Amino acid sequence: MEPGIFVGLLAFILGLVTGLPIVWVFLGSSLTMLFFSGSPFTFIAGTFYHSLDSYILMAIGFFILAGSLMADSGIAEKIVFFSNILVGKIRGGMIAGGIVATLFLSALTGSSVPCIAALIPLLVGPLEKYGYDKRYTTAVLCSSSYLGYLIPPSVPVLMYCVIAKQSVAAVFLSTIIPGLILAFGYITLNFFICKNYTHPVKNVVVVHDLDKKGKIRACINTLPALGCPVIVLVGIYGGICTPNEAGALAVIYTLIVGVWYYRGLSLKKIFSSTFSAIISMGMIFGLIGIGTVFARILIREGVAQMLAEFVLGMFDSKILVLLMLNILLLVMGMFIDGVPVMVIAVPLILPLLSSIGINLVHLGAIVVINLGIGVVTPPYAISIFVGSRLSGVPYEELVPIMLLFLFIVEIPVLLLVTYIPALSCWLPTLVLGTKVVGTW
Repeated sequence: MEPGIFVGLLAFILGLVTGLPIVWVFLGSSLTMLFFSGSPFTFIAGTFYHSLDSYILMAIGFFILAGSLMADSGIAEKIVFFSNILVGKIRGGMIAGGIVATLFLSALTGSSVPCIAALIPLLVGPLEKYGYDKRYTTAVLCSSSYLGYLIPPSVPVLMYCVIAKQSVAAVFLSTIIPGLILAFGYITLNFFICKNYTHPVKNVVVVHDLDKKGKIRACINTLPALGCPVIVLVGIYGGICTPNEAGALAVIYTLIVGVWYYRGLSLKKIFSSTFSAIISMGMIFGLIGIGTVFARILIREGVAQMLAEFVLGMFDSKILVLLMLNILLLVMGMFIDGVPVMVIAVPLILPLLSSIGINLVHLGAIVVINLGIGVVTPPYAISIFVGSRLSGVPYEELVPIMLLFLFIVEIPVLLLVTYIPALSCWLPTLVLGTKVVGTW
């Protein structure tokens, strides 16, 4: 390895350890590597520009804005009501309703944090009155926020497609079945353990005790909220519009429904949501641009090739290579946010996994699932930080409950998707064909 690369990687590790913003860590490490290797700094400008010269990034911006508007529109309350009608009668049904609501909100927001921000204030306090422990409700909602990474339209999937140059439609479809399996696993585990976190209450009327007309009225009132993902998916898979145009339609639809139907979006909230979306987009685009510079320097200096040769020299089995990949991504996700993990890891592992015949749509599902687990895995877990702040439950009280969901549901689903490609590739192949998805 070139001395400049070694010094740059050392600077990267020191930057992470000292807690510097990850964008500056990427930039400082890149400058260090270029300086010690004697390469011109003009490499940074050209690579930064070309990394952001992608139409898919426009789709990311539109979906982030649509999700931000959706979270502030009051739609979450209607979805929670509808979800409780669907599953409220089973044991732990109010919590199961929260999980189903997360599933729906994932399709509306495309990420994890908006789901938590919308549902925790809405559910944690009221569910205490129904006998549910505040710690448990918060922990389950934080864990199920992971669904925001899997149910399309998904911002992390769009980012993977930018980096790996894959079909957005195919990778969107690749995470649907894993997401549904995960939601079913959450509901099943909740069914068995919720009794340990509840206490009896009296004289409380729940949603599923409504009469038939009340339930029908609630369902009809929720339909406009669920129209956004339908428009996006029908538009993309029906060949009516591109992902960019679908994102723009999602923003327009959300504004119409939020302002004129549910009347939850005021002018002040629209400005606030737009400002929040711009901040998020700036962070993501900056990370993609500078992170791509960092990754390209490593690839140019042969680090990706060295990694491939090292791994293939140690493991002669595809099973072991995929296991090592999962361990690497899970460990990185425990300490670094999902965006930089994807920007660093995907360009480096693509040559290795292509050489052993891993389908890149399948790889997209594996990567996105790993990054989603990182969002809910301590010590650095953005979902726990946000959930703790919103609910007032200390971080350390959420972790033991969330670890149950991690080891009993999330890790098994990850392994199933890793070693059964049909779970991620069958649906894209059925809809789009082998020419788009490739062999698996």
